[in-house]
Amino acid sequence: MASEPDERPDPHLDGRADYDHADGRIARPDLAAALADRIEGDVTFDEYSRQLFATDASIYEVTPIGVVRPKTTEDVASVVSYCNEREIPVLPRGGGTSLAGQTVNEAVVLDFKRHMDEFLGVDPDAREASAQVGITLAELNAAVEPEGLKYAPDPAWGDKSVLGGCIGNNSTGAHSLKYEKADGYIESVTAVLADGTVTEFGWMDLAELDAAADPAGDLEARIYDEVRRVIEEESAAVRERYPDLKRNVSGYNLDVLVEDAETRGEVNLGRLLAGSEGTLAVVTEATVSLEPIPETTSVAMLAYDDVLDAMRDVAPILEHDPSAVEVMDDVFLDMARDTEEFAAVAGLLPEGTDSTLLVEFYADSEADARRKVADLIADRVPDERAAGGPSDGASDVTDADPVAVDVLEAYDDERQAKFWKMRKAGLPILLSNTGDDKHYPYIEDTAVPAEHLPEYVADFREILDDFDTFASYYAHAGPGVLHIRPLINLKTQDGVDTMEGIADRVTDLVMKYDGSISGEHGDGRARTQWNEKFYGRGLWETFRSLKRAFDPNWILNPGQVCGDEDGPTDMTEDLRFDPEYDFEVPFDPELDWNNENGFQGMTELCHGCAGCTGYQDTTGGVMCPTYRAADEEITSTRGRANALRQAMSGDLPDDPTDEAFVSEVLDLCIGCKGCKHDCPSGVDLAKLKAEVTHAHHQEHGVDLQDRLFANVDSLFALGSRVAPLANALSSLPGADWLLEKTVGIASERETPTLHGETVRDWAAARDPGVRESAADRSIVLFVDAYTNYTRPAVGRAAVEVLEATGTHVAVADTSDSGRPAYSLGMLDKARGIARENVARLEDHVDAGREIVFVEPSDAVMAQTDYLDLLGRDHEGAERIAAHSYGLCEYLDAHRLVGAADWDAEGSLTYHGHCHQKATAKDHHAVGALRRAGYEVDPLDSGCCGMAGSFGYEAEHYSMSRAIGEILYDQVEESDGDRVVAPGASCRTQLGDRPGGGEPLHPATALADALRSGSS
Repeated sequence: MASEPDERPDPHLDGRADYDHADGRIARPDLAAALADRIEGDVTFDEYSRQLFATDASIYEVTPIGVVRPKTTEDVASVVSYCNEREIPVLPRGGGTSLAGQTVNEAVVLDFKRHMDEFLGVDPDAREASAQVGITLAELNAAVEPEGLKYAPDPAWGDKSVLGGCIGNNSTGAHSLKYEKADGYIESVTAVLADGTVTEFGWMDLAELDAAADPAGDLEARIYDEVRRVIEEESAAVRERYPDLKRNVSGYNLDVLVEDAETRGEVNLGRLLAGSEGTLAVVTEATVSLEPIPETTSVAMLAYDDVLDAMRDVAPILEHDPSAVEVMDDVFLDMARDTEEFAAVAGLLPEGTDSTLLVEFYADSEADARRKVADLIADRVPDERAAGGPSDGASDVTDADPVAVDVLEAYDDERQAKFWKMRKAGLPILLSNTGDDKHYPYIEDTAVPAEHLPEYVADFREILDDFDTFASYYAHAGPGVLHIRPLINLKTQDGVDTMEGIADRVTDLVMKYDGSISGEHGDGRARTQWNEKFYGRGLWETFRSLKRAFDPNWILNPGQVCGDEDGPTDMTEDLRFDPEYDFEVPFDPELDWNNENGFQGMTELCHGCAGCTGYQDTTGGVMCPTYRAADEEITSTRGRANALRQAMSGDLPDDPTDEAFVSEVLDLCIGCKGCKHDCPSGVDLAKLKAEVTHAHHQEHGVDLQDRLFANVDSLFALGSRVAPLANALSSLPGADWLLEKTVGIASERETPTLHGETVRDWAAARDPGVRESAADRSIVLFVDAYTNYTRPAVGRAAVEVLEATGTHVAVADTSDSGRPAYSLGMLDKARGIARENVARLEDHVDAGREIVFVEPSDAVMAQTDYLDLLGRDHEGAERIAAHSYGLCEYLDAHRLVGAADWDAEGSLTYHGHCHQKATAKDHHAVGALRRAGYEVDPLDSGCCGMAGSFGYEAEHYSMSRAIGEILYDQVEESDGDRVVAPGASCRTQLGDRPGGGEPLHPATALADALRSGSS
């Protein structure tokens, strides 16, 4: 039953319009106040919030009027009703992962992901679930998985994409061969109509539709009347012009509407809203049908000499009834071979492999899974390679000649995951380019029937050749959807013209092969221009008639699917990068930016895919800790990176070095480096922050708090000399209050206890346990300030463990790596320290010693950050980087743990340091501890939230603690007897958890095992 729209009077505007179509003027403060009065949710119309929602994962950028984060359907109805009366555009938005630009507009953005993300329940007998539209697909599936069920549409970005976006885009995924698009799973939706009416759209028979239709009735009745008209008058045109494809998501969903009416005698307007991109109504809740989770799967990766051979093989492979068929071409594979993470998998392929097809099967048992792969191999791979096939050595499935040259098989979950991960890495690999020429999305999801793929790809190549460019071909070959992104430069007019020219000719090509201009990502700003050409003038006018019936004032995401009131939209308008784009860095970058276009290239690298936001509701991966805790766009890597680019391109009023920008955008970035590892395109926000913060210091000076923390080594050294007095003073009543008021150290944190005898003192006073002349190997141990002055037992344990492996240990004569200064953006100071340390440590390297660091962040400092500070042509920095190890990295890489007598007891919960995770070196500690005999549960955890000085700073304490709570929960869920963490900050944060003592450093745990073995 529909509810009436909000009719409350407006106390703010006195009849004035907020939005004037004539000149686009918007009285934002009045509008924001009026909306805030009407809803429970949040209203943010400030400049920063607006710019954060100006982009999505597409090539477009449009600054919205403002952002509203509704908490209820009633909130949504109030906003839509109010805006409709004043003809103010409204845009529903979820994860902002759209690739065609449909989630950016000059409109009031309804951000559903912030609050409206509740799971509402599951009916396992009916195989249905209900949820609010802001829930991610990963959350939805986690909620129904215990029932052995899943929501079948599985776009690759399912941990970032939300249910509302999935419906609005009519999404599917790699398994569309088995499952339908989102429309096929809609049972009912709660929808807010353009006038604010709240209604439910579900199944209704044609008699009910006829009874509800009234051309002179209210908005809902008029909608039903237009739907009835389309069924009665446009069915023949729909059947004629719509492609016969499972994967068509272009235009309005009229083919499904007509088919349901003809075959079922009923319709579901919820299914009509699927793929409408928020232009017809705003969906707030949905009930969707579910599918059983398959018992098991198997994978075969077929190798080919040419991508056209692979395309010719798709149709025969489909006769084997696979659940997925994914293609990777030579461009893709060459990039994978150059990527450390995927080189091993790509290296398994036969030499000269040009392209592959990843073929997956669902099966009822492992034996059935193996049989299906064996049958495929016997059919599609030459006889000499198919010896492992069925007992008769052949298959009767197809008559086509085999063209694959080899095959890799995967039956266990780990190996299958590696194959799939490499396939899904296509987009990140393509988007890691920092140059002006980029692989942009605008014809990236065309679809044709699988039997036409060879001819289609050949013709597509000719088009690209004509425009003197190239692209990679990858993704969903089974249903005929290829992701193709031509390399172009949109900062030039030639590049913009090339984009439009390619899109025009590809539209003709798709029509030639009875395909679709969008088989996955929708119309948006990229493809709406071509819908009139693709569907014909008649259906184009039908689209617009349907739009007018649903949205008479054209306020709902105008411009998408069928254009705006004035007609089609232009795909070349509102580009993020265009010939008018201007980028100015108001300072000279200090660091070595070893990428194309340097600092600017890194600043522009974020493409908006929302990879950084997918970790908010999960515990895996490293980034982005402040986003996980705050769930605010400004605290995501995407938000910060876009804001930084916008500040330098003039979209924000502040320079990036201004106090307002630094405090608003960069202040809560804790430099965990997680984005460098987990961001799909490798945005290095920690390095960007260091550069900008340094420029800010140069312009505005460095405050006392930063100076103190940057000089912590000197402060600890001074305090160590008078340790009893220093410790006594810090424990006096009121000392914590005084420290907070004077230098900003949070009163909730205990200051470290200083020791009079440091690790360096202890080492200087003893005879080496292993003399260098008799040692198997020799190292210099770099002991950080925290260990040296406050936890010397950890340093002594590290020496003991290393000496037990026959290693000679010399302790470095410095404990400041420059990390504190670097993290605080004091790059001149950090560079000076780096230069001094390189000079000192080079002497050790010359003497044949490796450099081993107790503190993980110091190890990464020497391995990567010294190169940024001193330059990659600095011979000394390169030598130090090549010879530097974290403690456990050194022990594990050289397999030294087996060289001593270990007798570990018990199990350990291991939390790794974010910097080592970001550089893919964290696994070494787990390996060393396990070889010592411990059972180890390595947490898939992110940053602890302490981040050096960050967690000590009063203004950051609550955020630090919120991040820490996420880690605390993981520790509680682990079965380990003791907690181990190599990072000093991590141990401090974990030591503050309720009921938890300070964790062990791995060196201490290994020393314990060593002593047990010796006794």
